[in-house]
Amino acid sequence: MTELNGIVLSRLPVLPLRGLTAFPNMIVHFDVGRMMSIRALEAAMKNGQTIFLTAQRELKTDTPTPSDLYQIGTICQIRQILRLPGDNIRVLVEGKTRALAHNFIAAEKDEDCMYAEVEELEDYVYGVTERRAQALVRTAQERFGEYAQYASRLSPDVELTVAEGGDPGYLADYIAQNIPVDVAAKQEILEELGITRRLVMVIRMLGEETEVLKIENEIQDELKTQIDKNQKEYYLREQIKVIQTELGEQDVAAEAESYRARVLDLKLSKECEDKLIREVDRFAKLSGSTAEQGVVRTYLDTVLDLPWNKKSEERHDLAEAQAILDRDHYGMEKVKERIMEFLAVKSLAPDLKGQVLCLVGPPGVGKTSIAKSIAEAMGRNYTRMSLGGVRDEADIRGHRKTYIGAMPGRIMDALRRAGTSNPLILLDEIDKMGNDFRGDPASAMLEVLDTEQNVAFRDHYIELPFDLSDVVFLTTANDLSTVPRPLLDRMEVIELPSYTAEEKRLIARRHLLSKQMKKHGLSEDQLIVDDETLDAIISGYTREAGVRRLEQVLAKLCRKAAKHIADGDESLTATRENLEELLGTATFKDDLVSKKDEVGIVNGLAWTSVGGEMLEVEVAVVPGTGKIEITGNLGTVMQESAKAAVTFVRSKAESLNIDPMFYKDNDLHIHFPEAAIPKDGPSAGVTITTALISALTGAPVRHEVAMTGEVTLRGRVLPIGGLREKTMAAYRAGIKTVCIPKDNESDLKDIVPVVRENINFVIAEHMDTVVETAIDFSRRPKQKKRKSAPVKRAADSASTTVVQ
Repeated sequence: MTELNGIVLSRLPVLPLRGLTAFPNMIVHFDVGRMMSIRALEAAMKNGQTIFLTAQRELKTDTPTPSDLYQIGTICQIRQILRLPGDNIRVLVEGKTRALAHNFIAAEKDEDCMYAEVEELEDYVYGVTERRAQALVRTAQERFGEYAQYASRLSPDVELTVAEGGDPGYLADYIAQNIPVDVAAKQEILEELGITRRLVMVIRMLGEETEVLKIENEIQDELKTQIDKNQKEYYLREQIKVIQTELGEQDVAAEAESYRARVLDLKLSKECEDKLIREVDRFAKLSGSTAEQGVVRTYLDTVLDLPWNKKSEERHDLAEAQAILDRDHYGMEKVKERIMEFLAVKSLAPDLKGQVLCLVGPPGVGKTSIAKSIAEAMGRNYTRMSLGGVRDEADIRGHRKTYIGAMPGRIMDALRRAGTSNPLILLDEIDKMGNDFRGDPASAMLEVLDTEQNVAFRDHYIELPFDLSDVVFLTTANDLSTVPRPLLDRMEVIELPSYTAEEKRLIARRHLLSKQMKKHGLSEDQLIVDDETLDAIISGYTREAGVRRLEQVLAKLCRKAAKHIADGDESLTATRENLEELLGTATFKDDLVSKKDEVGIVNGLAWTSVGGEMLEVEVAVVPGTGKIEITGNLGTVMQESAKAAVTFVRSKAESLNIDPMFYKDNDLHIHFPEAAIPKDGPSAGVTITTALISALTGAPVRHEVAMTGEVTLRGRVLPIGGLREKTMAAYRAGIKTVCIPKDNESDLKDIVPVVRENINFVIAEHMDTVVETAIDFSRRPKQKKRKSAPVKRAADSASTTVVQ
């Protein structure tokens, strides 16, 4: 025991009650199943079998905290504990006295229970005379007698005990304990220490409960006179009807009038209004016993919940919109510029209808996440619907309402969730829709995304034209090759390239790291990561186009920091030296590029879904019978490029001083290392051709030169894609010169500035330019059997342009 300001406090284990209140001098039995309650019983049995019972405020709370419990409860003595089958325990307790919990003490360990420091409370009288107390007791007995006439489940023992009367305080507690009322009402009686006021509260509660029971009995009596005993189903329906009438709820006619008023308030077109009014009239004529009435009610509720005339006010402050876009996402200049153009035009031409934008790019570059920022910048409501794996055309257009379980399509559902008729709807993963015997959802999307047709879009369930022209549709895709051409024509495609290492570092610094530190409960000085360490994480532990994997690695680093801090350290500093200890061995290594000039080995450039990579090509010429071996897990297009390269070299054999019969007297082996990785595409044509010429002439290839481009039989260099990613790979590998097709010269403006500053770009229109740039013919070995012929210079056939 302890004392607080002269008050004696007892420290007792606490057992929270759900839906039950224990009163002093009463025997209460209940079942216990929660672990915290079982631990409280065990603690009480070790401490004189005394326990503090108090009710919790919410029944649904499984693990109540001190704030979830009432402060006033009852100190009880445990009389009996009985273990039931399963994990439940039945407890019999006897209430001793009211008590006030001054302080709840939470469990320190999992095996402990909650304790409370409680003060015993005593009943007191406000100076009421004995005659008034007797009058209150008699009044309570009379009210309880009236209550007992209507309460069918009341025990005779309870009636007998109340009839005996006794102390007003005890009588009030006894009545409150034995009538079924809310826990909150019982708690008010428990918290009242004045015995006469407590009895007055019980008398008032008995009167209210008696009135409720009277109404229930009247309903039952009225039903018995209206129905046939053999018609159970009819009985139940009439019972519901009488209950609704007694509660003041509207009947079918009144409900139909409510629907009619809602339809007229929408101010729809004549076609829509007439259709809905006919449905309302049909609903009013249907009997409540038919399932059709439920179908019509569901239809009317669905249609009337749509935002027919609700629009959000758009934002025309371009500076604020630009600030929102820049705040949430780094880069994505094309997307931001397009949105700002739309807002600028909208401010000048308010009647401009919604647009359809398609963001295309590899995973993790932020296509989905930017949609919320765009919606906020435009001042529109935002909702998202995923199209990945959708195979049923009804998912877009809805089901006919004649089917069981019919519902509107996803477009209508998205509008209902958005709450306005001009939201921004994100159609995620539009390239991953499928089709089967139930229809082609991509075909159903044609009308949705056509700004000329969707002014009157008809959902199969709604059966009314809905204007989608004010909606801004934003779609995302990873690969446009799987999107049907008619659907693609309805969208404005904006390509999102992969992030460079510098961009990833800035994104990690500005967004990802702070986000993960906040999520893991770390402050800025508890985890220190410098830019050099971020670069090591990006290059060694992630190999992706976006930043999704990078965020996962940073989350792992935050978990390591949290563990260090939990172990007693003040902070964690991640460096290149301890990175392997924190994150494990680096998953990726830098592209291996030869540091010396070699014969038959050329540095190519390749594009992958996670960015650009170096692609080395090796060619070996050995005596044989003219066989051509092409290895390295190559696709059909790349094999054809190799064959075209061989034919071109044969056509140039004389000018290159190569034996014209090399293809008969030697075997050629063209190999691409890392054979476990599939490779395909035409852009390795110039690389293969250069490697062949080097191997056949014996002249070495300059190791600081890389190249990309498709080659024709006549030696023309054709354009390729992914130049931005390929040049980034060359920059990471330390390449000094890159040969690119002339038709890709216009793409140099999209190259990262740091790459342009460190790489010389050679613009090649013909293969001769590439050969002159990459091969060092001055170190060609002397020919023994053939006279050396001058190599045709690039200036004789094609111009060379070097861009610093």
